[in-house]
Amino acid sequence: MTAESGTVMQIHATELQGEVAMALRFIGIDPNTGDDECPTVWYDDEADEIVVQGWKATEKLRATCRETGSIPDSEDVVRLPARMVPILRKACDAAEGTDIR
Repeated sequence: MTAESGTVMQIHATELQGEVAMALRFIGIDPNTGDDECPTVWYDDEADEIVVQGWKATEKLRATCRETGSIPDSEDVVRLPARMVPILRKACDAAEGTDIR
């Protein structure tokens, strides 16, 4: 895969917490990445979901988010840099069935 958003799309079979396997379509990765793991966005065609890997939120940010409502144990708060907006748009296009290539 390349770090360039939308350049490479691959289907990845993966398992989520021992549940049914899903197919993930790579959408894009933080354009400022090096060889490190970093924020990444996928689209799950089967579940019709956008899947995001981001930076863990600080406790201060989580507390601010909890002012709006609770954060259930099955959910979490992640952060993505604003430079990933075009990648998120591509993921939204995939969710709406728009060709993202």
